[in-house]
Amino acid sequence: MPRLPSGFVLESKKPPTPHALNRLLAYCKEAKHSPKKLHLALERSLCHLSIFDEANGNLVGFVRATTDYGLNVNLWNLLAIPGQNQQQFLAVLVHTALAILRRDVPGCSISVSAPVDTIKALQEQGFLLDPGGIRAMGFRL
Repeated sequence: MPRLPSGFVLESKKPPTPHALNRLLAYCKEAKHSPKKLHLALERSLCHLSIFDEANGNLVGFVRATTDYGLNVNLWNLLAIPGQNQQQFLAVLVHTALAILRRDVPGCSISVSAPVDTIKALQEQGFLLDPGGIRAMGFRL
């Protein structure tokens, strides 16, 4: 099981603030969202995991999961601040999320919407890139 470096803490009970999540999204060069929409997304997610720097309280990693409770789970906003701990943060987030999903929604297929720099951590946890030639597409409303 991957572990966090000393000085960082994994939080699963209380979601980050929309402001903190938008700051992490921007730092990771991902699109920011309105605080109202982020609040709703966090509220309606099955689970969310945050990694915080204990020294300054900054959000340095995040992922959330949504599900239909029958067939599908999707991981969203899989992010970790770039730097020497990025792959370790991503591995902890993915491994922990998968443990929760195996417990809470066993049998569901799991897909992920994430930046390219997360591919290594996802593959290390058993995700396949385009299995069987499947291609996913997204459309932003």
